[in-house]
Amino acid sequence: MILDALFFLIQAALSLFFWAILITAILSLLIGFNILDTRNRLVWGISDFFYRVTEPVMRPVRNRLPNLGGIDITPLIVLLLVQACMLLVGAIQGYLIRGGLYF
Repeated sequence: MILDALFFLIQAALSLFFWAILITAILSLLIGFNILDTRNRLVWGISDFFYRVTEPVMRPVRNRLPNLGGIDITPLIVLLLVQACMLLVGAIQGYLIRGGLYF
């Protein structure tokens, strides 16, 4: 019972973080192409929130990548890492079930 809740919370947190990274990347593109204006207080607040949520994970990845000019592939790499973590959590849960350590 407790492990069910734990695995659910981990999967939900990873899923929410996946969507936060995706929204951050889309907002970055829309702001970069001047479709959204950051002088608008609502746009600035939303983009600042998603930046603060995702930047602690994206900054170390961005620092290790080579400079590709104006192309930032950091969100793609972080999304792949989040998906890998989701698969790992599912595999751990499966191994615990098959091993009889988790009911």
